[in-house]
Amino acid sequence: MSIDMSQFHGVFIEESQEHLDDIERLLMALQIENPDVEELNSIFRAAHSIKGGSGIFGFEALISVTHVMENLFDKARQGQFLFTSHVIDELLQAVDALRTLLSGYSEGAEPDWSMVEQTTLLVEALLQPVPTDDAGFGFFTEPDDTAAEDDSFGFFKTPVVHTDSEAFGFFEPEPAAAETSTAAPVSESASTQAKPVAAVAAVAAKTPAVAKAESVETNSIRVDITKVDNLVNLAGELVITQSMLNLLGAEVEGAVAERLQTALTELARNTRELQESIMSIRMLPLSFVFNRFPRVVRDLSHKLHKQVELVIEGGQTEIDKGLIERLVDPLTHLVRNSLDHGIEIPAKRLERGKAQTGTLTLKAEQKGGNILISVLDDGGGLDRAKILAKAEQQGIELPANPTDQQVWQLILAPGFSTAAEITDVSGRGVGMDVVKRNLESMGGRLEIESVAGFGSSFHIRLPLTLAILDGMSVAVAEQLFIIPLVNIIESVKPAAEQLKYISNQSMLQLRDAYWPIVQLHAVMHIEDAKLQPEDAILVLIETSKTRFALQVDDLIGQQQVVIKSLEQHYRRVPGVAGATIMGNGSVALILDVESLSSQVQATSVLKDVV
Repeated sequence: MSIDMSQFHGVFIEESQEHLDDIERLLMALQIENPDVEELNSIFRAAHSIKGGSGIFGFEALISVTHVMENLFDKARQGQFLFTSHVIDELLQAVDALRTLLSGYSEGAEPDWSMVEQTTLLVEALLQPVPTDDAGFGFFTEPDDTAAEDDSFGFFKTPVVHTDSEAFGFFEPEPAAAETSTAAPVSESASTQAKPVAAVAAVAAKTPAVAKAESVETNSIRVDITKVDNLVNLAGELVITQSMLNLLGAEVEGAVAERLQTALTELARNTRELQESIMSIRMLPLSFVFNRFPRVVRDLSHKLHKQVELVIEGGQTEIDKGLIERLVDPLTHLVRNSLDHGIEIPAKRLERGKAQTGTLTLKAEQKGGNILISVLDDGGGLDRAKILAKAEQQGIELPANPTDQQVWQLILAPGFSTAAEITDVSGRGVGMDVVKRNLESMGGRLEIESVAGFGSSFHIRLPLTLAILDGMSVAVAEQLFIIPLVNIIESVKPAAEQLKYISNQSMLQLRDAYWPIVQLHAVMHIEDAKLQPEDAILVLIETSKTRFALQVDDLIGQQQVVIKSLEQHYRRVPGVAGATIMGNGSVALILDVESLSSQVQATSVLKDVV
């Protein structure tokens, strides 16, 4: 019976990409002087799995490259190969070539055989012994034919004595022995040669004679993301249906009313637990994004002749998968900008009393209903005077005495760049405005902080999820709005003596603090609303930068709402993050409280009264 192997292509491609990610990560972290044997074993297994799976599908280009890489890693884990920075660079290029070939196979394209040949020769050149003055060599044995992998590929692979009994990537491995290889005996002729580097002997000594069998149980399955998206949509519709039932339940009277309310309460609890469980399936750690930047920083810092240390914090912070994939480009641009414009060359850092090696930090943390992702550098910071001069040159209007925040926001303007010359890294002014647009399309924003001589900070704020949120329903005239619950402190009905006016800004004095008042009916241009604050209700709001009181007509109640994109179905509205469908079928707008905070005219007054 013939089997259609094309049905497994997608799984193989996906798992091979993960193996390449592992190889790149482990190569970047490898200690050249004293490589860890277990890390070398992991690299070997990853290359071995890709080669084995490629044999099943007849992907000859992948087989050619991974075979020579596998030979190299096999010698390395036996202590017969020395790593150098040059070797790591060449192997990373080979990994890039494998990514290109894998992408071509996924699209059904013919592989670039010239690239295959070039990459194969590149890796084979690394395996050639390098003569030294004392007739020693870079490694100590000629290639051992008995140690090479069996090149027959198919569903059944002949096991090799010194390697793992492995499945081929896209098949889950059976619970089996972990690593059972031992260092291959050195040939008699090679044994007479003195080993020039003690690190190699240490690697060989660390190789275990026999590794204990380790039982590995698979606790995960691969599910198409469209199936998860369908579940999320169904959970959202269930939330809307629950709201409809709550409205109907409020109209029921008599003996059945109490029983109905009990059932509706139970339905609400189950609905919440269901949607939280479904949403957790979509959540992925930000390490999926962060782990690609060690390579970016390494390559670009070498190109710019700078010394940079990358620090990653909070990689386990989880965020919606839909946001993960769209974060790559904005973060990549911010990182490249920090490396190019922010961190100085070693000589200039020494002149400024800094360490030669600059520090670039990628940091993620959860704050309320938002994810805060920061790109921090200890470079020279933004040049206020240069930015203002460039803005004047381009005819950009500015206030008489712009604040630092207003100046920093100029770099987000289309075509804005202060670079003295255009390079392949930056200088064309087509990046930061794209970053801003991409983040806004995700419901996020970019905040910039900088201190001259000490560095810059770029903070990305994103919603935790794009699907469902807890909110407070409020009314202004006949229009309904939803305020995210995580931003609400409390709601008050103000007395006349609590209302003050400072610099033409209405203020609420409450518990020895002043709160600027933002009138929602004025922002949204709604008529027939309650104009005076003492006749309305003030919702005290806290955002990332400030606090203010939002004036609304009435509070409707707390509820879960399903977020619908307003831009996708209508257009972007300032101060609005999205829309939702209420239980009675009406549409309510979900407020973007971070955007509304810009309406505050006197945030400097927002402090405790002494």
